[in-house]
Amino acid sequence: MKHHILKKSNIDSFIKELSKKMKVVAPVKKWQNNFVFDEINSAEDISTDDYIPTILPPKKYFMPQREVIMNFFKKGKEFEEEIVVSKEKLAIFGIRTCDLAGIQCLNIVFNDKPIDIHFLSRKENIFIIGIECLKYCDEYASCCFVNSHLPNGGYDLFMTDIGDSYFVYINTQEGEEFVEHLKLPKAINQDFQKLEEVRAKKRATFKNEVNIDSNEVSEIFEKSYNSKIWEEVGEKCVSCGNCTNVCPTCYCFDMEDKLDFNLKEGKRIRSWDSCQFETFAKVAGGENFREERALRQRHRVYRKFKFSYDKFNRFFCTGCGRCSRTCMANILLKDILVKMSEEVKF
Repeated sequence: MKHHILKKSNIDSFIKELSKKMKVVAPVKKWQNNFVFDEINSAEDISTDDYIPTILPPKKYFMPQREVIMNFFKKGKEFEEEIVVSKEKLAIFGIRTCDLAGIQCLNIVFNDKPIDIHFLSRKENIFIIGIECLKYCDEYASCCFVNSHLPNGGYDLFMTDIGDSYFVYINTQEGEEFVEHLKLPKAINQDFQKLEEVRAKKRATFKNEVNIDSNEVSEIFEKSYNSKIWEEVGEKCVSCGNCTNVCPTCYCFDMEDKLDFNLKEGKRIRSWDSCQFETFAKVAGGENFREERALRQRHRVYRKFKFSYDKFNRFFCTGCGRCSRTCMANILLKDILVKMSEEVKF
């Protein structure tokens, strides 16, 4: 891996050079303490040092909330299909490590058979620039617990603030070509020393937020399936779906075939869905195998820590805190995990 240095005074030229090649989006403050990924034209628009995770994760660019995946039209007596695949070039600047972990999780899922060409096509055309958190965003984060607080791949370039400069990691050929185009200087011993000082402070700051050994999580979930905790959580839940809509790793979707009034052409549309909606697990005949909110909440949490670990050997919770931050019923994921651990120990 190659390492370079980007002076903070040159960040605006960095963004403008990048925008010549593709559309650029970055975290932008919209109101109070709310941030969104939005299109930018200069570094003045970006909030990278103080932003908490955006309302929606960068997942929205890899798997849009609503997208046309196929057109179909009548030709003679038969309908023919035309697959729609996005080729838009896009750069996402300032992705935190928790969201990089989320993209990695989605990549695992959509590369699993049957592969999803729509996700993979978008990912192939997205240039990812990560930026490191050096302090906690707020009290909802649990990134150290799931080990997503440190960079672990999934980016083209990654930046760490070391004072008056950013320490830049290069992870892909495309990233290297862009850095060479900018003629960024290579990192020297002094820069590596600054990086180590920054990381030392970070290690002193970031601690396991739920005080549960991650190696014990599997056993805790094995013993908590019939816990009364789920009834308690279910009584609070209002089934709004906020927790799943803002999650970086939730990927459930619905399909709709929309036929035009001429009855000769139409579109197949994919849109986000949520396991927290009452209709999600409703099948033909009216049977609903997760009708109760307690069962739906249990399913959501198990999808993050148990089912995904059994299948892919990794947690699908990235510790970003979005589900707790946006919950209208004040259901806190860290509280659920602590209660599960305490219950199992007794």
